[in-house]
Amino acid sequence: MAVFSAIVLFVMGAALAFGGGWLVALGGSWYYLIAGLACLVTSALLFVRQPAARTVYALVLAGTLAWALWEVGFDWWPLGTRGGIPVLVGLWLLLPWAAGDGRRWDFGRIALAAVIVVSIGVAGYALTQNPHEKSGTLAAGAGEAVLQAGSVPDGDWHHYGRTLQGQRYSPLTQINPGNVAQLAVAWTYRTGDVRREDDVEETTYQVTPLKVGNLLYLCTPHHIAIALDAATGEERWRFDPEIPLDPNRQHQTCRGVSYFAGTDLQAADEACATRIYLPTSDARLIALDARTGRTCPDFGEDGAVDLWANMPNQKSGYYYSTSPPVVAQGLVIIGGAVNDNYAMDSPSGVIRAYDARSGALVWNWDSGNPERTEPLPPGATYTPNSPNSWSVSSADEELGLVYVPLGNRTPDQLGMGRSDAVERFSSSVVALEIGTGRVRWVFQTVHHDLWDMDVPAQPALLDLTTDQGTRPAIVIPTKQGDIYVLDRATGEPILPVREVPAPGGAIPEDFTAPTQPVSALTFNPSTLRGRDMWGVSLFDQLACRIAFRSLRYEGRYTPPSLEGTLVYPGNFGTFNWGSVAVDPVNQTMFGMPTYVAFTSRLIPADEISPDARANAGEAGLNLNVGGPYGVIMQPFTSPLGLPCHAPPWGYVAGVDLRTGTVAWRHKNGTIRDAAPVPLPIRIGVPGIGGPIITAGGVAFLGAAIDNYLRGYDVATGETLWEQRLPAGGQSTPMTYEADGRQFVVHVAGGHGSIGTDAGDYVIAYALPRN
Repeated sequence: MAVFSAIVLFVMGAALAFGGGWLVALGGSWYYLIAGLACLVTSALLFVRQPAARTVYALVLAGTLAWALWEVGFDWWPLGTRGGIPVLVGLWLLLPWAAGDGRRWDFGRIALAAVIVVSIGVAGYALTQNPHEKSGTLAAGAGEAVLQAGSVPDGDWHHYGRTLQGQRYSPLTQINPGNVAQLAVAWTYRTGDVRREDDVEETTYQVTPLKVGNLLYLCTPHHIAIALDAATGEERWRFDPEIPLDPNRQHQTCRGVSYFAGTDLQAADEACATRIYLPTSDARLIALDARTGRTCPDFGEDGAVDLWANMPNQKSGYYYSTSPPVVAQGLVIIGGAVNDNYAMDSPSGVIRAYDARSGALVWNWDSGNPERTEPLPPGATYTPNSPNSWSVSSADEELGLVYVPLGNRTPDQLGMGRSDAVERFSSSVVALEIGTGRVRWVFQTVHHDLWDMDVPAQPALLDLTTDQGTRPAIVIPTKQGDIYVLDRATGEPILPVREVPAPGGAIPEDFTAPTQPVSALTFNPSTLRGRDMWGVSLFDQLACRIAFRSLRYEGRYTPPSLEGTLVYPGNFGTFNWGSVAVDPVNQTMFGMPTYVAFTSRLIPADEISPDARANAGEAGLNLNVGGPYGVIMQPFTSPLGLPCHAPPWGYVAGVDLRTGTVAWRHKNGTIRDAAPVPLPIRIGVPGIGGPIITAGGVAFLGAAIDNYLRGYDVATGETLWEQRLPAGGQSTPMTYEADGRQFVVHVAGGHGSIGTDAGDYVIAYALPRN
């Protein structure tokens, strides 16, 4: 057995010494090299059955404990994974036969036992600590909102964010912190639209249904529109636009449909008096009768508008709409997604407004030619490859403005050759006049974006109490973690925004912005250090440290490079299309900040193999055909596929918007569906999707990579209820009232690129009937 022990210590020591020497050469920690050499000495002593072997290993273990505490303190996950294997080896060496010296308790064995006892005690204490959590209390509960919800009845959900303001706030109070634990499944509906083997990788189910009257309206990943009875979940109608699959398409999803209430001038029983607008992945906008699901023949041509009209660089699968349009003042206002980093010659990011009745184009706003908003004549085209809006817009009909979140132009990582207009509007929110499309104001969240930091989320509107009185506010969540709170009439900051120096050193053909904006309200994480690298053992943590030291990284906004750049937060986003939920009564916010680092590496075009598997998704090799460089983007993960930086990777957080203060923050989600063994350990995991908030004081959120829907106490962030889902819950829930009961509906269908379980479930929850 002593020989076996020696072999184990030799392998362990050789791995640590080799990797540790590599890390030292890169300027990293000396611990691994020293520990590896000490393990090799222990191995040699075991081979010759020297009692000093245990003494030397006791020193290794004591040094490991001291080093771990110096680096991470009493933070359990990074502390425990540093000491796990060394302590297990130490326990083995305590066994009588492990060192070949029988049952004798000499100095070395006693010293090793003492260090192990101390290590276990330190680990036990660390388990009781929560250094990443913040406790506090927010105001919560019902009241009269300052910003009125328009014509949306309390029990309905007429728009993607319930109202045009995008708040994701419901005034319903039947479900509250005292009874939410009693929620149970009221009905389940299956759409029949399931992920197919020949679907693109990013086939996802992200829809938030609408509720109008006694019907729910939703779409499926392949853009089938469905109406359900709101009380029972029974299907009332179905419309299939029969969209062919297209391997060129980067995304296959539908986040929602839009509703048009009609006008008093049209008889309520007339066909298409009320309408559902369905955007499709083959670039159509279809109008359906909200009561029957039949197309409205007076809209466009036979019920549809062709979004390819006047579009440059027309190539199948390169342009489509994944998000529901805004319907305001009798107009349907829609943007579209383009394939990121496929080619230099991409379609336009134009925003268009169509007459809700006729489908006639009223105006178009092209961020590449922002002053020309009148419809283009036949044969003319919009500006190719201008910044696009793939997410959801919000609107203030009283101010007459629609607020459009804009992305970057493609390729995201190559900034040379951008026009002044592109530089002005990339990665910004622009306020356009609803009636004309003219620019009222623009606020940019990233200058000269080289990181795919699109503004990904629907802005939320509320009236905010400030020292200067009540101001019309807009809340803008961003991928990089800043939450901008602006005056929505002028675009001027309400919470302070400052410019800070940013890293330089772009490739010779490009440049970087000298400064970048930072909001006073930010969830931007601290700059990563070597000690922040993580693994389930010393060995994969060491691999992550080597990878970290091999990448270029000077903090947020380190520019892309040929050697490889660490991007943190990554383009997955601290916040993404799920946005945040805002309580307009108590002027608070509920959000789900997520932290996943990415890497990007530029590849000269002439070095890319023509046989390379490219553009299978946003991760991997993206070709940028026609450009000087392709780019390889990947999550920054260990050899075991786990994030290289220490958890938590996901939180829920509550904010007082009047002061910009984070009142509470808690780890969110478990590793149950991401680990080899399904243990529900609450480590704080990433998620994509959004929350809702209710006047009853409960927020609801799925989104995390474990298959749960949860209810939270808005006041404290405590998880009050959770329900296991049959598939990934990467959608945003909604709530409504039907037959005197408050329902919460969530769609569980999974997310292709993050690997959660696929499905086709629409699930409604309610309290038991009295």
